[in-house]
Amino acid sequence: MAACLLAIIGGWASCSAPNANDTAPFSLSELVEFPAHFPAFEEPADNPLNAAKWELGRLLFHDTRFSAANDVSCASCHLSQFAMADSLAVSRGTGGAPGFRNASALFNMAWQPRFHREGGIPSLETQVLAPLQEPHEFDKDLMTLVAELAKDTGYHALSEEAFARPFDAYVLTRALAAFERTLISGESAYDRWLLGDSSALSESALRGQGLFDNLQCQSCHSGLWLTDFANHNIGLYRDNPDPGAYRLTLDSADLGKFKTPSLRNLAFSAPYMFDGSLSTLDEVLDHYAKGGMGNPNQDPRVFPIDLTSAERSDLLAFLAALNDTSFVVRTARWVP
Repeated sequence: MAACLLAIIGGWASCSAPNANDTAPFSLSELVEFPAHFPAFEEPADNPLNAAKWELGRLLFHDTRFSAANDVSCASCHLSQFAMADSLAVSRGTGGAPGFRNASALFNMAWQPRFHREGGIPSLETQVLAPLQEPHEFDKDLMTLVAELAKDTGYHALSEEAFARPFDAYVLTRALAAFERTLISGESAYDRWLLGDSSALSESALRGQGLFDNLQCQSCHSGLWLTDFANHNIGLYRDNPDPGAYRLTLDSADLGKFKTPSLRNLAFSAPYMFDGSLSTLDEVLDHYAKGGMGNPNQDPRVFPIDLTSAERSDLLAFLAALNDTSFVVRTARWVP
């Protein structure tokens, strides 16, 4: 099956039948060259990656039977050409149901401590349960879906090979999570610079990086992942059209707070913000330059700043250095 996966990724051959070796773990390098500067690939002890599990998760990710009207899959809102995000401000759910948040870009999830816009989901294994039963997304009962997919002979065979058990809710959630952990993006110009290639960043990008740090952008968009994974209110609105983390805590201090998104792959994942209300990076810079809208919960690090045209160009050059075209190309080959 590992050879079969390489064929899928290369797009030049079809799979043969699964075999008994598929339950054995296999190296992530069989899917993608693992970034040398990334921490060790993390996975739960009860859900180690194997080839049949990856293939099952890949197929489930693209399966429209997840939705009530059989018209929407995970991949409908997380598309490879947009760095596993969407080009719409707010994605549509099953039957064209209007959503209310922008679809997050999916990458480097093996290292994320929590998921969704306000970080309310603690693990990838449980993540799919929220959109599955949300009326504006899949609007599908979990057990109804499992009963339907369990009749799929291909899924049954892969489930037996990957988990040594029939297809069930346990298999569905863990296969999806195993596949999603392999959505790894770490081959940008910035990554090459981190690995010691001093020519990877232009002079403009280097100036932009310095400005990024001086303006305290890095205090929230920090480290290798370009996020602190914490919730902040950035003053996008004077009032809060979406309660954000307040939905979880019922603490008024959390009104309008959302998890800091990574700044990787911004060239592919527009529009921006939790509601997709800013169409371009220039609009994003405008928002921060004016110091936000003065929301009562606004983070004090969002304050008015004077940016010259040269400084704006340098900041944009640094952000462009965070784009990983190879990730977009690679995941495009994973579409069934």
